[in-house]
Amino acid sequence: MSFALDANVLLYASDASSAFHGRAIEFVRRCAEGPELVYLPWPVVTAYLRIATHPAIFERPLSAGEAFSNIDGLLQRPHVRTIAEQEGFWAVYRDVTDGVTVRGNLVPDAHLAALLIQNGVVTLWTHDRDFLKFPRLRVRDPFE
Repeated sequence: MSFALDANVLLYASDASSAFHGRAIEFVRRCAEGPELVYLPWPVVTAYLRIATHPAIFERPLSAGEAFSNIDGLLQRPHVRTIAEQEGFWAVYRDVTDGVTVRGNLVPDAHLAALLIQNGVVTLWTHDRDFLKFPRLRVRDPFE
């Protein structure tokens, strides 16, 4: 079995002021220990870096070095993989968004949903309920 992590799970694990902090750290640690394949799509990685280091979002933002180190620690695990768009991505994106009004904050969510589906990853661990709008994804909330 394999799955992907959304940026919000990683962010909660890095934000000591979050009510989900402790549970998120434990969940990410379990994921990092394996043995299941864990996918970190590049948009998740860059969203994490952008938000975790942003002083207007995090009460105590991470330094760039800390944020990079967190991602490095995950990517060094033998069962953690990155994924990116492949040839034909636009057709998958159009298919995934068919019947869904995609605008504003739903645009990056649709991007991630299409990216996962194109790469055969159907399970996403996230606390973001918007992903339920994409029925081809199996959305799981680590905090429920």
